[in-house]
Amino acid sequence: MFTRLKKIAATLSTALLLNVCAGNVLAEGHSHSHGAGEPAQLTLDHGRKWPTDANLRQGMERIRDALAAELPAIHAGKMTAGQYRALAQKVNVQTEFMVKNCKLDQQADAMLHLVLADIVAGADAMAGQGGSKARKGAEKIVHALETYGRFFEHSGWRGVSHAH
Repeated sequence: MFTRLKKIAATLSTALLLNVCAGNVLAEGHSHSHGAGEPAQLTLDHGRKWPTDANLRQGMERIRDALAAELPAIHAGKMTAGQYRALAQKVNVQTEFMVKNCKLDQQADAMLHLVLADIVAGADAMAGQGGSKARKGAEKIVHALETYGRFFEHSGWRGVSHAH
């Protein structure tokens, strides 16, 4: 199962590097480029948060809720490697859902790449490790979810610590 999770994480990482929300474009065999490469850091859209769609909001809420449910055990240091892997799998399922289903304009999509890259990196750390590395992976996802809330329009969004 661990090997399967590593393959899924690698596939998701590759998909994110190619294009987060252009599943239909990739499926049709067209290339999709963001121009001069990925942005180096998140910015607002001329002072406003970036728009989202229902699929993105659903996926982010499910990631937040899955992480929030495990937060007490994470903080207490009681998560096992198996529990971290299971949590990483939940995160990966939602990330894959967003990759396949969200439809954002090119600029919002480029900004989302930066947030999802941190989520995937956090899930990779949780899937491959127990102990402090897995905990750091969970913390990376918490930070990415906070960043998402600061830069993306998501009515009613609340961070992980306020999810329950």
